[in-house]
Amino acid sequence: MGILTFKTASGGLMSTLLDGIRKGNFAVFGRTGMDMFADPQGTKAEHADMFRADLGGSSANICAGLCKLGMQSALITSVSNDTVGRFCTNKLKHYGVDTQYVKVLDGEHRVSLAVYESTMDDFQLCIYRNNAVDFQVTNEDVDRVDYASFGALITAGTVFAADPSRSSTFRAFENARAAGVPILFDIDYRPYSWPSSDVAAEVLSRAGEESDLIIGNDEEFGFMAGGIEKGLDKARELAASGKMVIYKMGHEGAITLVDGQEIRTGIYPVTAVKPNGAGDSFMAGLLASLATGHDLRSAVLRGSACASIVVSKPGCAPSMPTTAELEAFLQEHPGPTAT
Repeated sequence: MGILTFKTASGGLMSTLLDGIRKGNFAVFGRTGMDMFADPQGTKAEHADMFRADLGGSSANICAGLCKLGMQSALITSVSNDTVGRFCTNKLKHYGVDTQYVKVLDGEHRVSLAVYESTMDDFQLCIYRNNAVDFQVTNEDVDRVDYASFGALITAGTVFAADPSRSSTFRAFENARAAGVPILFDIDYRPYSWPSSDVAAEVLSRAGEESDLIIGNDEEFGFMAGGIEKGLDKARELAASGKMVIYKMGHEGAITLVDGQEIRTGIYPVTAVKPNGAGDSFMAGLLASLATGHDLRSAVLRGSACASIVVSKPGCAPSMPTTAELEAFLQEHPGPTAT
């Protein structure tokens, strides 16, 4: 059983999980990277004369998204001691992210680079993760985090793809548990990062079992269960063990499973210019909304609105909405799709 012990969803979502989220201060584990996207919008990367650069990487995006929505976040990761590593650290600071736990590492390990475009016409994403520096987070690194100063720990699944970050993040889970800090897990399965699908299924399933809030799409839950047709059953199994689970289904919306309830919500249709960044923005919007007093259904919908905003604009971190931008979007889109 996780920390989560809901009484009633309609009674204010009183739980250790919600109490932690409401503190609005998050320790986020995982990678940062540089995004380069073809400019102007609509240009195919292979024909581009210019690229824009900004912050990327799932966990860094979540951090930036939280800060832009008025929350606090600190990233626990490693960056290379070079100009790209410094670029990422400076961008984290630009978005208001606490970088005291960002370790600068000498040697041949490098920050990830993502090259993509802002057009859904045969969208292409090319990620360079050779000798990825974010996998070099150690037990010593996670032990120096002051867990008690945070309301919740967040991690994206990529940290578990290789050691030492796999072992150190599970150690961070133990440290968070000892401090009474809930664990929030975005499955974020990226096959190219893993040595095999069998290892990924085993490790991600363990991470899910040790978490209090689990977010993933139907394919990711299906992967953990051994077949996409088994994904919803897997989500229900995890929820039945005392966790909150958000099962995303793309254009069909999401199902939030908690305390024996299944809350179905739709999406906010937009004209997308890229698919990436949606999950990171969803996480930030969900948590910021819960932290500021929205009920669970409303928070999920606000997270979905954040996801829609990000896919409708170039870049990931720069497209994460501020609170004012989110409210303006909701005013212009009075209702989500039916479920």
